[in-house]
Amino acid sequence: MLDKAPVSNDQTNGPDFSKRVMPQGYGWWYADAISDDGQFGFSIIAMLGSVFSPYYAWSGREKPNDYIALNVGLYGKGVKRWTMTERTENALIQTPERLVIGPSSLEWDGGTLVVHINEWANPIFRKVEGTLRLSPSALTTKAYQIDGQGKHFWQPIAPFARVEARFDKPELNWEGNGYIDSNFGIEPLEVGFKNWDWSRAHLKDGTGIFYDAFTRDGENHQLALKINKQGDVQAITPPPRQVLRKGPIWRVPRTTLLASTDQAQTVSMLEDTPFYTRSQIKTKFDGEYVVAVHESLDCNRFASQWVRCLLPFRMPRVKK
Repeated sequence: MLDKAPVSNDQTNGPDFSKRVMPQGYGWWYADAISDDGQFGFSIIAMLGSVFSPYYAWSGREKPNDYIALNVGLYGKGVKRWTMTERTENALIQTPERLVIGPSSLEWDGGTLVVHINEWANPIFRKVEGTLRLSPSALTTKAYQIDGQGKHFWQPIAPFARVEARFDKPELNWEGNGYIDSNFGIEPLEVGFKNWDWSRAHLKDGTGIFYDAFTRDGENHQLALKINKQGDVQAITPPPRQVLRKGPIWRVPRTTLLASTDQAQTVSMLEDTPFYTRSQIKTKFDGEYVVAVHESLDCNRFASQWVRCLLPFRMPRVKK
């Protein structure tokens, strides 16, 4: 089981967007949601010291705030979009309640996370403009160490939230269930890890979360949590690992934790890239059948020069 560490985030105040990233390090706030009818979804990642940025890596990673981005993925028939324009420190504003990255922002507003998105999708150049409202049922106040040396931490800020998605471009309106977390580290991700698999699933009364990480020192660090809608956290024994089919195009290896003779099945492949995948899978969590959001990350792939040379085609950088 992974170690725990206290954080300064007070439950009444929501996420602390004033956190600083050290040179060589990274930080991000992540949110995702799936519509009630299962037809649409999104993921967003607001990044300081943009962890997957080739520009940040090539710079020597001394100025993390000069490599920032808001990654947005919209999923669903006719509305799929992907944005990740990297910006400089001039485009950054940080307060405890507000994070501004260029024309987009995240703001904690009276118990709701409001995300204003004003970005351009790529590689097909199309506008992405809209607002997300995520209202958590409860907030957690613990960060969890996900490596063996205390250099990488993860916090499930809001394991369960009701979500409203309202977009003008593309035209999109839906409600559903979502999730918010954050990750911070003091060294590059690929220095600490070989790979990891992560998943979260909404249960009848809360959320189940799995982390299964392999670090560079050869250790396997696993985490299995059940968090109810009141924010109470229960650690459970991580179940055995089950191999999933590799990503269909880039063949990234994928596994999940599953204590069952049942076979986990991929419902939809949301992202399939040279070094990570995001998908929905039908699986089982502590005896309950669920559809989970699942990610696999291959840091060996990411650290390779051929992958880093591909990334600028999906991650344009602007100096404003």
